[in-house]
Amino acid sequence: MPIGVLWLHLHMPGIRSLKEKRRALRPLLVRLQKEFNVSVAEMDYMEHYEQALVACAHVSNDAKHTHRTLQKVLHWVETHWGEGYVADESIEII
Repeated sequence: MPIGVLWLHLHMPGIRSLKEKRRALRPLLVRLQKEFNVSVAEMDYMEHYEQALVACAHVSNDAKHTHRTLQKVLHWVETHWGEGYVADESIEII
């Protein structure tokens, strides 16, 4: 059973407080969960205003399907999320 993890290092210029950061990230995390059926969590940079490391996990019985789903998540974040940008990303299939 393949498990895929998408790591997104997000940069949010202009965010000046943790409250603003939560306001920018919360809708993104909820949207990704609902639209792509992935598990999503902020993993690092919790005390840094302008950065976040977000992990998206997907499990299926087909590694290609898992990889495609995570690529769609990445593409959606890069094209639709207006609060910042993806500074770095990686996809791992376990």
